[in-house]
Amino acid sequence: MDGDSQTSTYDVVVIGGGPVGENAADYAIRGSDRTAVIIEHELVGGECSYWACMPSKGLLGPGSALAAAAALPGARERLSDTAPDRSGVLGRRDEITGGRDDTSQVEWARNAGIDVIRGHGRIVGEREVAVDERRVAAREAVVVATGSVASIPPITGLREARPWTSRDATNLVDVPERIVVLGGGVVACEAATWLLDLGVRELTMVIRGNRLLPKNEPFVGEMVADALTARGADIRFGTEFESVERPDAADTGYGHLHGGPARVTLSGGDVVEVDEILVAAGRRPATRELGLSGIGVEESGPLGVDDHMVVAGHPWLYAVGDVNGRVALTHMGKYQARVAGDVIAARAEGRNLDSPRYSAFADHGAVPQVVFTRPEVSAVGVTEEQARADGIDVTVAEMDIAVAGTYLLDPDYSGHAKLVIDRARDVVVGATFVGAGTAELVHSATVAVVGEVPVDRLWHAVPSYPTVSEVWLRLLESLR
Repeated sequence: MDGDSQTSTYDVVVIGGGPVGENAADYAIRGSDRTAVIIEHELVGGECSYWACMPSKGLLGPGSALAAAAALPGARERLSDTAPDRSGVLGRRDEITGGRDDTSQVEWARNAGIDVIRGHGRIVGEREVAVDERRVAAREAVVVATGSVASIPPITGLREARPWTSRDATNLVDVPERIVVLGGGVVACEAATWLLDLGVRELTMVIRGNRLLPKNEPFVGEMVADALTARGADIRFGTEFESVERPDAADTGYGHLHGGPARVTLSGGDVVEVDEILVAAGRRPATRELGLSGIGVEESGPLGVDDHMVVAGHPWLYAVGDVNGRVALTHMGKYQARVAGDVIAARAEGRNLDSPRYSAFADHGAVPQVVFTRPEVSAVGVTEEQARADGIDVTVAEMDIAVAGTYLLDPDYSGHAKLVIDRARDVVVGATFVGAGTAELVHSATVAVVGEVPVDRLWHAVPSYPTVSEVWLRLLESLR
């Protein structure tokens, strides 16, 4: 305690205790005598640990494993059922999330020398944060890592119907017989995959645009849509919600049905009656109620930062992860947090920031992502359309994935791959792979993009036989 008994002083104060905030605090003090505290109003471990990435992959895993076994003669004959066991899947999900108990995460923080304060942090001045009646001051930096929250569009009756958001979907307890999913992005597509695995009888997806996963190459959405349709999904493109009616809507807790049946009127006049509605229509940065207006920072949008993760005009204030609006992916938020932590440490020790380690440049065109649908989608960098819009003269290598490694996974394997190459620099600027087992291909592509490895040099990166990564050889051969 410093001075007033109600004020604690640390070198670094982090608002938000998800993996992004944890990384920022850890990197800022690691190997030093500096001090840090995390302020968290929900669970330490954050969205990813309890409501997003981890439970999502836990729900998807069993269906993926059964599909892989069903593809192989000798294994499929041993399967009495290709549908996952519902109680087993949900039990595994609960194990992964620790039953939403953050004790181990708090213990990790304290073992790393990071204090934890429970409560809602609000910036009340330069380097000063209020937590209820308590004040916490920072000698070096305040880091905002509050993430994002689900958006619910202003559609007549929708909010009143108490629809599910991603938190309900990943923590589902009741599996609805009929569900309508609003959205066609990553959350919508992954949720549709596991909902069908768990036995949803009627699943309707409502998408305003003309394809799923629209930020990816066009073939990605086509392949995922074909797979979902083959499993019974009804995908309505070019369609929107007009209104929703649910007279007995109620807040029954995460993952329970939020009332009786709902009637959803779609554009064009069709009416869909469902047991639940899942809204997966985007997220907004969690910047409200942080006290930002008091320091002259806009509260209604993302916190703009430079590549050191510093908020303009406030050299003591950093923003990392979803809250800065750059890239809404956990691994990229953690990357930004590592950069921010290193910058804070360097400045505290009087070191210069000339090294690339102090700049989050990968955000600008080398972002990797995996979508764990079936088929899997893995991509990094820019699409062909994005590259051309940026004025890059590109050449493309594109083909179905058909190598010895894929045949061994599934005699009827279906996959596709594409490289986007900057013709002038002869380097890969984008790569996309769709198909079973392609998630592990994205890191090699990420190294190629970030390292700006010349294509002629990539020719000497020999893929192991027989693996799915042999597709790299076939793509490079097509360019010779």
